[in-house]
Amino acid sequence: MKAKFLVPLFIFLLLAGFLGYGLKLNPREVPSPLIGKPAPAFRVPQLQAEDKTIAPEDLKGRVWLLNVWASWCISCRYEHPVLVDFARNSPVPIIGLNYKEVRGDGALDVKGLDPATELATARQRARQWLVEHGGDPYMVSAVDLDGRIGIDYGVYGVPETFLIDQQGVIRYKHIGPITPESLRDVLMPKIAELQRAS
Repeated sequence: MKAKFLVPLFIFLLLAGFLGYGLKLNPREVPSPLIGKPAPAFRVPQLQAEDKTIAPEDLKGRVWLLNVWASWCISCRYEHPVLVDFARNSPVPIIGLNYKEVRGDGALDVKGLDPATELATARQRARQWLVEHGGDPYMVSAVDLDGRIGIDYGVYGVPETFLIDQQGVIRYKHIGPITPESLRDVLMPKIAELQRAS
């Protein structure tokens, strides 16, 4: 008879323990299965230069940041001035990944758009947004029209930023907007550590 009461009590205490542990975790620190693995390959059009492409292999030998952004992303507006300021004296290049520029906000019906029109619309919207929000912090921006690159990188929201080492291996993933504090306390020490290791 006593065991009938002890089993629910034990289950309750176990669940309370898991809940207590979960409340101590930082929701911005979602483990990525890509940490320590090569950055997924892609070669896509550049935002800035219509006749050029960009790929991670173009940056081998350098530590770099891949920042996933879009003009429809509200949090990107808060992050953008931090990136513009950082880019002025950055020890590493920042590569933008313009994510689902036309498809992401649902404002346009893309079913009727041909790929060339969608790319031109994405370029126009993204370039205008960069001008209106203080400039372009990116050495280059890749255009991810359909979000496939984002899927390969495990992106589930924008903005997200990846720190990639000289060998093309992802070393860190930052979820959400980069703030001056996260730049100073997390990213800059990790960048310095990777550059010392080379």
